Amino acid sequence: MKTIAALVAVVILLLHGGVLAQSARPTLVMISIDGLRPDYVTAADAHGLKIPNLRRFLREGAFADGVAGVIPTVTYPSHTTLITGVWPAKHGILANTTFDPLGTNQGGWYWYAEDIKVPTLWDAARQAGMTTASIQWPASVGARVTWNIPEVWRANTDEDAKLLRALATAGLLPELEQELGPYPRGQEIEDDERRGTYATRLLEKKRPQLLTLHLLALDHVEHETGPLSRESFAVLERQDTVVGKLRDAADRIAPGNAYVAIVSDHGFVKIETRFNPFPAFRDAGLITLNGRGAVTDWKAMPWTAGGSAAIVLKDPADRATLAEVRALLDKLAADPANGIDRVLDADALHARGGFPIGSFLIGSKPGWFVGSGYTGGVITKTNRSGTHGHLPDLPELRAAFFVVGPRVPAGRSLGLVDMRDIAPTLAHRLGLSLPSADGKPLLP
Repeated sequence: MKTIAALVAVVILLLHGGVLAQSARPTLVMISIDGLRPDYVTAADAHGLKIPNLRRFLREGAFADGVAGVIPTVTYPSHTTLITGVWPAKHGILANTTFDPLGTNQGGWYWYAEDIKVPTLWDAARQAGMTTASIQWPASVGARVTWNIPEVWRANTDEDAKLLRALATAGLLPELEQELGPYPRGQEIEDDERRGTYATRLLEKKRPQLLTLHLLALDHVEHETGPLSRESFAVLERQDTVVGKLRDAADRIAPGNAYVAIVSDHGFVKIETRFNPFPAFRDAGLITLNGRGAVTDWKAMPWTAGGSAAIVLKDPADRATLAEVRALLDKLAADPANGIDRVLDADALHARGGFPIGSFLIGSKPGWFVGSGYTGGVITKTNRSGTHGHLPDLPELRAAFFVVGPRVPAGRSLGLVDMRDIAPTLAHRLGLSLPSADGKPLLP
């Protein structure tokens, strides 16, 4: 009897120890506020912003004065760098939309996680036996996430709700919608607030050790009204409330053992002018159209990404076309009306991890962006007020990073950091291995 009792005691101790070990694991909530410039938080008083929850990160945690982003500074490649620690040329998500010179992909984006060529934070957590959750993260369709509501759309009609239910973790949306109402698919602040409610409930019900959440409304309104606008600040103040509720939930679920990180994918610049290189490429015979204006053949094609555009050659070894394109770009860049900041050649572009199939990159100045279309002029005025996608060298394009949690030094400025450093920093906090990352941990 004593032997049996001793064995039972050992089993109970082991089981109890396992529960303790599981509960002792840290929890990370990683919130992306799309389009958040760091100065919105670090200079909140100067902007008159009422964002008490975000300002707490400056006092209680570590923060970057700015994050140097990737080429191009747009949502999908940046978000993938944030969870992999490598540049787009290495992780495979090269822009928002895929390169599609003949239009056969019908405007499709890089929605699918299978296009990511390196391990993610989700993968590292899964390999360590941790559970994960994700809401609205770019390039997450099919990701190996325990509870996943990916970002995807096609027709932007009510039919998209069926698509999302089919691609999310089986049964997850019906379960949460029964309690919380329909999952939001828009980009308004009310949609972000509902996504925050979904994320909070997911934390409470499923207790994932890693949760990633993408908030869209700030980016949406900055495109419409420009950075530093009254409308943008009003949206950020409401997103601040979402951040506060999620941080409170994380602290309740993992008291003393919760990390909360705020990240963004890019900053924003004001724009007034649209530079469209496509007519120039058409007139130079580099793009061939039929009578209906559809592309039938091409020798060189711009691949636009907001404030920049890669130039892709159908045959990169075609030296005659390369020289022709170089001459055309030199001519376009020489005209100040086109707003071209600089043109990178293939070596300079690839050395910075952008557009591996590109032979050149056009980078715009603030005030301009690169448009598309085969009709109309090269230069037109735009009815939009802000954008991104410019080279990450521009201070206005810097992204944000703030983190709080156990053993994170309070009030620590990290200076200007590389976006590739964020994933290994957060992996290190969770005790995870991410050896494929090119960045380095920013905290001991």
